[in-house]
Amino acid sequence: MNETCSFKKYVAEFIGTCVLVLMGCGAAALAGGTISWLGVSLAFGLSVLVMVYAIGPISGCHINPAITLAMWINKKISGKDAILYVIFQILGAFLGVAILTCIAGHADGLAVNAVDPYEMGFTPCASFVCELVMTFLFLLVIFGATSENAPAGFAGIAIGLSLTLIHLVSIPVTNTSVNPARSIAPAVFDMNANNGLTDLWIFIVAPLVGAALAALVWRGLSGQCCCKKNKAE
Repeated sequence: MNETCSFKKYVAEFIGTCVLVLMGCGAAALAGGTISWLGVSLAFGLSVLVMVYAIGPISGCHINPAITLAMWINKKISGKDAILYVIFQILGAFLGVAILTCIAGHADGLAVNAVDPYEMGFTPCASFVCELVMTFLFLLVIFGATSENAPAGFAGIAIGLSLTLIHLVSIPVTNTSVNPARSIAPAVFDMNANNGLTDLWIFIVAPLVGAALAALVWRGLSGQCCCKKNKAE
């Protein structure tokens, strides 16, 4: 029974990551010229929002190796589950890009993450810092929105809107990753991308570092008795 339940969690992560990549990257690749960066940002944010309510009760809806790492660091998931979550997330991302490629009819323009994708003068250092900080903030929102003291039922809204906000800021810098699985699959598929594979390490390392820092910071913040009233009041 336990093995069956575990497999269901992995499948949920597979499906959720597939939806995120298909809808988010699909919006950028197929309709980016019409809906602009705002539309693409909303596509990614809404994808996460709806998946939180769809598969959250099953797997927690990580659909992102960086989130899984942070949850493992704070002992909210076992090592075995963390490894299998990441594997299924990456596989789900590849399925999402494969479907997108079939729809588009070509493996080009798949919203690949890259340093300075729109040639606005951003450096690799700026891109690394951007991805690290944005992932750090994203995880803080996730930890806060899913904490015991947070209002019940609103986590998906907070998480989805925070990802939308993050995209609005960082699309010009990196096309926004904050999710290694989202970055790996398009970079491998889109062989015409100039820097997709060259810059890929940034979109793996920076989100993971940002997530790990967020986990440690949240552990410190949540360990304080900040909700208790001062006796002197």
